Amino acid sequence: MKDWLLDFSIDSWKDIFLVVIPKIFVLFLLVFFLIITPALMFIWSSEPDNFDIMSTVSLEHQEKHVSGIYTVSASIKLTDVLLNKSGGYLSNDIMPPSIFLDNIPAWELGVVEVQRAFLKTLREDLSRSQSQSSENEQVVNAHTSYNNDHAKWLLPSSEDKYSEANSFLKKYLKELQNPQGNAKFYPRADNLVDLLQAFSKRLGSTSQALSESTSKTDWFLIDDNFYQSRGQTYAMLHILKAVKVDFKDVLEGKNAMESLNQIIIELEDTQKSMYSPMILNGDGFGIIPNHSLVMANYISRANAAMIDMINLLNKG
Repeated sequence: MKDWLLDFSIDSWKDIFLVVIPKIFVLFLLVFFLIITPALMFIWSSEPDNFDIMSTVSLEHQEKHVSGIYTVSASIKLTDVLLNKSGGYLSNDIMPPSIFLDNIPAWELGVVEVQRAFLKTLREDLSRSQSQSSENEQVVNAHTSYNNDHAKWLLPSSEDKYSEANSFLKKYLKELQNPQGNAKFYPRADNLVDLLQAFSKRLGSTSQALSESTSKTDWFLIDDNFYQSRGQTYAMLHILKAVKVDFKDVLEGKNAMESLNQIIIELEDTQKSMYSPMILNGDGFGIIPNHSLVMANYISRANAAMIDMINLLNKG
């Protein structure tokens, strides 16, 4: 053993540090970028599955029929999905492989936009009895936290702020479930109109952006617009399914349940599986499909049904 150590000269150690280790490092980089990175990009590019609204509320609280628990729970679950899906939250990642991805970050932005619209309505309308009543502190904090830059990675990061928003919403939900608590949720027709109007504005803007995909939209933004719309409609779909439960009395009293069902059907169509590896936008009646226009069609129909529903709810 001693003879071997003596024979292992300084030049041998130099060879290890100057030749062997660099080669191992280069090999690691090749494996990472040629095998691991593409594999992770493929796995992390899959959109989350839909979730069951009823499963977000415990059986105990389902039996109590507390107003608002389904809608608030749906919002909480959406944030959980946003942060804990495959690959986690990607919009603010600055390292590979996330930095090479744009479809799922665009999807994430769509979800964030709808969450912001919902929390704004929850803060200003749904959690208040009238315009002069005080705001719920937990809802105010949740709304404020969600208005953080969706691509911010410096502390506090986007994940931290959205997780913080969920913590506030869970406190609000716990207060709702407490009969002695001060938190309220008002499932009135006018409040539902406010929420639908916020969603309708978002759908109108999204439909227009998708419709311009064959002419005005930059080629590099076509898939971003498409997946952003998928994220928006994903979030709206689940919140409106929860609204169907929380606003049941209002919907039936206004004969608006069928209208909501039609909106949900159209939004479900926007979530159909994608079988193409890339977003294709063919011209006219050519052989290449136009995914953006198909999505715009579903969204336009959902928006039209939403506008009809708003008019129905506004009637006496």
